Amino acid sequence: MIAGRRFALGAALLALAACDSGGGSGGGVSTPAPSPTVAPSPSPSASPTAAPITGVQATAVATFASPWAMVFLPDGRALVTEKGGTLRIVTQAGVKSAALVGVPTVAAGGQGGLLDVALHPNFASNALVYLSFSEAGTGGSGLAVARGTLVEDAGGPRLTGVSTIWRQAPKLSGSGHFGGRMAFAPDGTLYVTAGERQRGLPAQDMTQTLGKIIRINADGSVPADNPFVTTAGARTEIWSLGHRNPYGLAFDAAGRLWEHEMGPEGGDEFNLVTRGGNYGWPNVSNGQDYGGGNIPDHMPGDGYVAPLLSWTPVIAPGGMILYSGSLFAAWRGDAIVAGLVSQGLVRVRFTPTSATELQRIPLGARIREVEQGPDGAIWVLEDSSSGRLLRLVPN
Repeated sequence: MIAGRRFALGAALLALAACDSGGGSGGGVSTPAPSPTVAPSPSPSASPTAAPITGVQATAVATFASPWAMVFLPDGRALVTEKGGTLRIVTQAGVKSAALVGVPTVAAGGQGGLLDVALHPNFASNALVYLSFSEAGTGGSGLAVARGTLVEDAGGPRLTGVSTIWRQAPKLSGSGHFGGRMAFAPDGTLYVTAGERQRGLPAQDMTQTLGKIIRINADGSVPADNPFVTTAGARTEIWSLGHRNPYGLAFDAAGRLWEHEMGPEGGDEFNLVTRGGNYGWPNVSNGQDYGGGNIPDHMPGDGYVAPLLSWTPVIAPGGMILYSGSLFAAWRGDAIVAGLVSQGLVRVRFTPTSATELQRIPLGARIREVEQGPDGAIWVLEDSSSGRLLRLVPN
């Protein structure tokens, strides 16, 4: 194991350019969503007696080629995606497997490639693994979700019975704003963030799945209780709309869905996602178009769901967890956001009606992914062609 490094809180962050580029324009039919209802129960809060954590000790465990996401297996090992199209297993000691056979062919380039990885809620009995990725097709490329069974035997680890269960529509030229985060709800349905592919207006078009969060069953079918199943012309898998480039997605202990997404020039967002909610992109944003073009800010009564927290200058959020362990006891119940431009972790405390940034932990590199380990340690992946897997503990 490579020797650990210590990072102190409070280092000044560099003012870097955002990692994604601005949206274009596109046509479509706008379908405004009803105002969402918010559950009144509070989010879990940190223990008032927990000692404050002012920095972390980071130990480099392994290195990957442009890693994007990871998920821990029940035995403590982890699956890690590499954007070029490779899926590997890594132990907590840093031993990496060969590339798993059976991964779908990806359209790698720009922000596209092999993206998120998730386990079926009953993985211990069915061994089902879910992958999001950009795939080539008529018209260009688009986000897709596939699933397969993880097999480990004398033939080596591999995925079998792989099939694509959902595809974003339409496919488009370009290689930006795929989104691609996945999260299983307590009821076993799967939520997927689908970016607007730098096109802007299609995020309001219900005939397309650009700029949406979609909800499907674990087999790819559409739940009968989705909000737009009876809306003429709407894609029935849509759960919410008006998103730009959503990269964080997680359910809290009360079953509420939290999301963050990249704004344009300013205006990164932290949102409570509700059934049928319209989050406003590109009609409203707390950021501006690249080059200074004005976008109206979120305002009360504008018909859109405003973010509970927004960032200007941007942090360019990557992955996100809602921390539930005991090792970082003072952070329990908080959102821990991976920061690309902010080059570290951003800690957010939230309720159903408010959110506040509490702390930044600088790590000196663009952080693409964050996950909670079995023992409560926090694991992150650097966004680099030789990105390191780091294990973080309080210093």
